Amino acid sequence: MPRENYSDLLAFIAVAREQSFTRAAAQLGVSQSALSHTVRALETKMGVRLLTRTTRSVSPTDAGERLLLNTAPRFREIEAELAAVGELRDQPAGTIRITATENAVETALWPRLAMLLPKYPQIKVEVNTESRFTDIVERRYDMGVRLGDEVARDMTAVRISADMRIAIVASPVYLQERPEPVKPQDLTGHECINLRLMSHGDLYVWELKKGEQNVNVRVEGQLVFNGTRQILHAALAGFGLGYLPEEMARPYIATGQLKQVLEDWSPTFPGYHLYYPKRRQLSRAMAVLIDALRHPAEES
Repeated sequence: MPRENYSDLLAFIAVAREQSFTRAAAQLGVSQSALSHTVRALETKMGVRLLTRTTRSVSPTDAGERLLLNTAPRFREIEAELAAVGELRDQPAGTIRITATENAVETALWPRLAMLLPKYPQIKVEVNTESRFTDIVERRYDMGVRLGDEVARDMTAVRISADMRIAIVASPVYLQERPEPVKPQDLTGHECINLRLMSHGDLYVWELKKGEQNVNVRVEGQLVFNGTRQILHAALAGFGLGYLPEEMARPYIATGQLKQVLEDWSPTFPGYHLYYPKRRQLSRAMAVLIDALRHPAEES
């Protein structure tokens, strides 16, 4: 392939990975129509269809899948080598792409990024909030942030927060109209605000723990969200019980806007961990970021 067509190939790789012209165009910083034209031109030059397009989806053909599997890793190697050479300069520099949940960004990631980035103006960070579990290699993220027990074993994980305790909360107005739950089974008689797990589409089953007792409860309610911040707002508005990170609910419990129930059944989960592939060669910028985010418990 002529050297001038390499940019066309990168455009195809972006679309094939994202399976969407819209998302790929946003990632590349070009218009959707320009990207579509580029990929069609590449198909014409190669004399083979690379993508199957429908009104709802885009997917690689057999030829496209082969091209993606055999060329994308080579471009990643080139990008990694260019980044490594760039690290020879005096100051850490480069763009770091991170995927994390909304709560992880607010409580563990952003507070430390806000202190770090002014010291390193040549480091750029792109943070994408997603509730779904994301393949960071396939989606070209450098790192991800999830709870410790959710990180795959083939990843290097670095703790960046303390363990996370859950609080089941509701507004006093809501609890005035119903008896307060005192055991997990009582939840079936309450309006509970559900969380939709985007990774596989199911509703999250509330996990409760008291001593050695573990109980999972499938709750019912009028509302379903895919983010904890929305669940918090609904609980504050009196729409039912919310299952939330205690740190998120604590300020509203302190002011009396929310009341915690089933406190002796509140479970604790491993804290947030930053993770990346074990064989990934860290740039200086990534190493600086990891050191800044590392939780004190990780250092001891």
